[in-house]
Amino acid sequence: MDINSYISSGILELYVAGQLSEKENKDVYDLMLKHPEILQEVLQIEAALIKLSNSLAPDRPIDYELIKNHLTNTNSKVVTLNKTSKWITYSGWAAAVIVGAGLFWTLNQKQQLETDITTINTEKEFLEIQIEESRDKLAETKNLLNVIRDRNIIKVPLEGQAAFPNAYATVYWDESNDQVYLDLQGLPEPPEGKVYQVWSLILDPLTPTSLGTIDDFLQDDNKIFKLENANKSQAFGITLEPAGGSVSPTLEQLYTLGALAAN
Repeated sequence: MDINSYISSGILELYVAGQLSEKENKDVYDLMLKHPEILQEVLQIEAALIKLSNSLAPDRPIDYELIKNHLTNTNSKVVTLNKTSKWITYSGWAAAVIVGAGLFWTLNQKQQLETDITTINTEKEFLEIQIEESRDKLAETKNLLNVIRDRNIIKVPLEGQAAFPNAYATVYWDESNDQVYLDLQGLPEPPEGKVYQVWSLILDPLTPTSLGTIDDFLQDDNKIFKLENANKSQAFGITLEPAGGSVSPTLEQLYTLGALAAN
């Protein structure tokens, strides 16, 4: 599209004056969204017409009663007007009406344009946040894959117990940095007011140490969680406890249990 030719065509002046059809107004409006130079030209035309209408506007109201008397007087067949001053007066009044109507429509369109620009900027910011979150999740996923594929990682399958025999989970223990990664995809959603609590166990004598509770189980779609574990663990267990966790495991609510493979 030749922007300069379009601007010089005169259609923007008609747009500002409100003399275009609804479809033509929509076409000009769409082009203003796409081409800042067209929007700038419309704003300049508005400013020029406002200045023009102010200079041509009558200093006093039109005397409609006087005109009526002349027209109804049977002895008067012709209304004599000063061709120069009256033409300018009525032209200025008409221009003001046309420009006023056009400017009212244009101001509404400008307001809509500003709203659209604000919406676009908001959507852009939201998209940027989503992209950044996706990058963070991708980096986290790559890191997790590197962890579970490391030959030095200790993998401990946890089998379902009497409380829920179909449950299962997997612990990936990185002894080098005292961290465990838990894959809890095989656990059911905990009931309201309950949380899963993870335990590190020494088997002889049986000594449980809490590694913490899984408070965001419902919010995490992947059901992968990371906890600190600086213990000399021989086994791991997961119980269902009241929100906030328990000092010692509730064995009746032991969902999964698994011991390290013997060396």
